[in-house]
Amino acid sequence: MFFTTAVLTALAGVAAAKDGRTFAVLHHYGKGPLMTGRVDPVVSPGQISSHVHTVMGGSNFGFDATGSTLRESNCTTAKIKNDKSAYWFPALYFQDPKDGHFEPVEMFYMNVYYFFEGTNDEIKAFPTGLMMVAGDAMTRTAPNTDGTANLDPSQGPVNPLQWTCPRKNFDPPSWPAGSDGSKAGIQDPNNKGSGIGFPFAECDGYASPLRMDLHFPSCYNPAADLKDYKTNTVYPSSTGNGKQDCPEGWIHTPHLFYEVYWNTPKFSGRWTPNQGSQPFVLANGDRTGYSGHGDFIAGWDEPTLQKIIDTCDAGDSGMTKCPDIIGGINDDSTSCNIDSPVNEQIDGTLTALPGSNPVAGWGLGSAPAAAQSSAASAAPVKSSTSSAAPVQASSTKVASVSSADPVDVKASASSTPVKVVTGTKTVIAGASTTSTEPAVLPTDAGNSAAPGDSTSTQWETVTEWQTTTVYDSSAAPTATAVPAASNGTDSSSASIAGYTYAGCFKDTRDRVLTGDIRPNLGSVSNTICVAHCKSKGYNLAGTEYGGQCYCGDALTGSSQLEESECDLACEDDKAQTCGGGWALSVYSANGKVQKRDVKKERHLHSHVHVRRAGRS
Repeated sequence: MFFTTAVLTALAGVAAAKDGRTFAVLHHYGKGPLMTGRVDPVVSPGQISSHVHTVMGGSNFGFDATGSTLRESNCTTAKIKNDKSAYWFPALYFQDPKDGHFEPVEMFYMNVYYFFEGTNDEIKAFPTGLMMVAGDAMTRTAPNTDGTANLDPSQGPVNPLQWTCPRKNFDPPSWPAGSDGSKAGIQDPNNKGSGIGFPFAECDGYASPLRMDLHFPSCYNPAADLKDYKTNTVYPSSTGNGKQDCPEGWIHTPHLFYEVYWNTPKFSGRWTPNQGSQPFVLANGDRTGYSGHGDFIAGWDEPTLQKIIDTCDAGDSGMTKCPDIIGGINDDSTSCNIDSPVNEQIDGTLTALPGSNPVAGWGLGSAPAAAQSSAASAAPVKSSTSSAAPVQASSTKVASVSSADPVDVKASASSTPVKVVTGTKTVIAGASTTSTEPAVLPTDAGNSAAPGDSTSTQWETVTEWQTTTVYDSSAAPTATAVPAASNGTDSSSASIAGYTYAGCFKDTRDRVLTGDIRPNLGSVSNTICVAHCKSKGYNLAGTEYGGQCYCGDALTGSSQLEESECDLACEDDKAQTCGGGWALSVYSANGKVQKRDVKKERHLHSHVHVRRAGRS
């Protein structure tokens, strides 16, 4: 029997206020995203979106997707079966400095953090169908000039977006010193690896390419329409006691945090870092990165999410570690993928971004006026009769659609074909040909006909994904901490509670201290972390990223770093230094560390593009 959140709350009684944050990461599985295409049922319902999005979540995603249609999905990319929600964000492209052509950047992977903040409110599951947007797709200007994110509306304009760029060496810095945002991004003064806007450096840190960090609002107005994404949600405000509360009468929901990685190292060697420019462009034409954004439609089974909120603090280990997950967990050997209903070329080598979005920002013009889909009808929509069977290798004629023609949106959420695959996925696409002349098969499928030509080109692209994931999903990298108000720079104390500072050491995806990973200690300092690890009988205590604590007896697969890598002030004591990005400030009972070398398999991606012309 299905109970709404309200009924469950009435049965269980009013939940007590939370004194501190708990959280659990939602991991995704399968071969690539659910879909990539110009579809956005929140901002552009019933029509083609202005730019390409990468989509995760329920298979009933489409032009008219709602929470109720998503709940009827046949599968989902989420590890939790009862989460049929939709999560999406703009695709990323590499613009070749040599010829200006565009190539898609593969999504490395995505995590969605579900934070349950300390609050005087009761945190409730999302109502089915709630639509949210974080970030501003139209902006090309810096949201502030200090390089930090701000999620507290009482402290000024909210900026929910940062970019993270882990590097082997931060000299020179990733963002130019003294930047005001008009010609380059701005470094976060508290973190060498993060900032506002795209960095001018190559993100070559261990297992961590370029990453978008995006926070969503977590206060829902029950008097507003679920679809009114512009006004139905706001960010909570600090109460001054470490808690965050919603406006009176609003509902406090989980705080979503998107962590999206792109495989930017694939393009290493094709551009020159730290020279005052960078080659990556969001699908909406933004070369600054200021317009990074994301969308969400709630498609959870509400009792399942409510139980996770009330009982789970699995942290980075993931929701699959939560007790007694209602509905079960998806099988990693399968995959949930659907075709985009928009029939156009979005990968390979392109002479223009899909939707003909002009590149703007940092001296290349301004953002588009406001319309989400000025070129929305420039691509044909696939028929609702599309089969779920694999596409056959044949030449496909596609009729062009003028901007004045109505868009066929019959291939909506409920009829989007689902492909559950366990091996290689092959997609063949076609373009229009003239009815009077034989087709021309160019060497560059992305080239369009010259002005005045009456003959368009026919092309055929075969894209083959061969992806092997060989790391434990519970060991995914941790999220960027919620921004702190300030940061100190004083060094760590040499001795704390009888433990001696042993140095700055490299952390890894698999964690080098595994005895107790990120216990729920509230705001962290070295003093707090050491006391906790000591009480548990561990010989080593390590702090990282300004607010994370780890315990263990030996460092597994680690190496010592320069002290400059541990440069972030502790959340609970700004006079202490609590590690850095993938860097641990380590304390030990005897001032020494035992290191253990264990070979582990790492995340491996093989992404092969094959263009074949003339095959029938």
